[in-house]
Amino acid sequence: MGYVFDFKTAREYDKWYQNPKNRFVADLEDQLLLRLLKPVQGQRVLDIGCGTGRHLLMFLEMGLDITGIDPSPYMLDIARGKLGHRADLHQGSAEDLPFEDNSFDIATLITSLEFADDAQKSLQEACRVAKDHIFLGVLNCYAIKGIERRLRGIFSQNIYNRARFFSVWELKRQVRNILGKTPLRWGTVLHLSPSFRKYTQHLERWPFVHKCPFGGFIGMVVTLVPRYRTHNVPIGYVNRHSSAATGLMKSEE
Repeated sequence: MGYVFDFKTAREYDKWYQNPKNRFVADLEDQLLLRLLKPVQGQRVLDIGCGTGRHLLMFLEMGLDITGIDPSPYMLDIARGKLGHRADLHQGSAEDLPFEDNSFDIATLITSLEFADDAQKSLQEACRVAKDHIFLGVLNCYAIKGIERRLRGIFSQNIYNRARFFSVWELKRQVRNILGKTPLRWGTVLHLSPSFRKYTQHLERWPFVHKCPFGGFIGMVVTLVPRYRTHNVPIGYVNRHSSAATGLMKSEE
């Protein structure tokens, strides 16, 4: 199941996004998600590791049919407070999703793959329950901010002690280990510290910057392509001309 956020951490996580100073970070991550994923009204979305429901609320406002799952009951309590009965919420792990194959059009894992016990199994489950696309949003192990978070974890206890960071190359490898050479698109944002947002807010929106693999947040959309196995089926076949010729020869005899 991986790391399960307790009551205190769940509250701190939600408060972080409510802080206007952090809005710049959240906006850039959301814009990258929407630019890559391009969700369409009415699509069924499963947010795996939905946390306190921030992305579920965004999807709901776009007219999507939303479902969320998270292992933390404290995270889900906050999400229910925001969404009420407008979302279908479940407690469970990314490695064992309680849904049928192809139940959703889209599955998302947004800063949740980092806390899974088995990232590969979590990706396999996301591929199983989604039929069109998967969106992966992860923290970059090669970003300046990612290195800073890991160093901070050496000297103090925080949630990043329990997180696994990824790279663009590792995500590609894990996806293709499961799906083969499937189509995918990726981008990154947060190339410099948010404290420099006054100077970088325009730079962060340039398309060529998104192709730099060292931004703090990686977004990747995977297109799920159906694959079919073919089997040889034996067919009983009688050559009528041959049978007729055989019958004629017998009659002549």
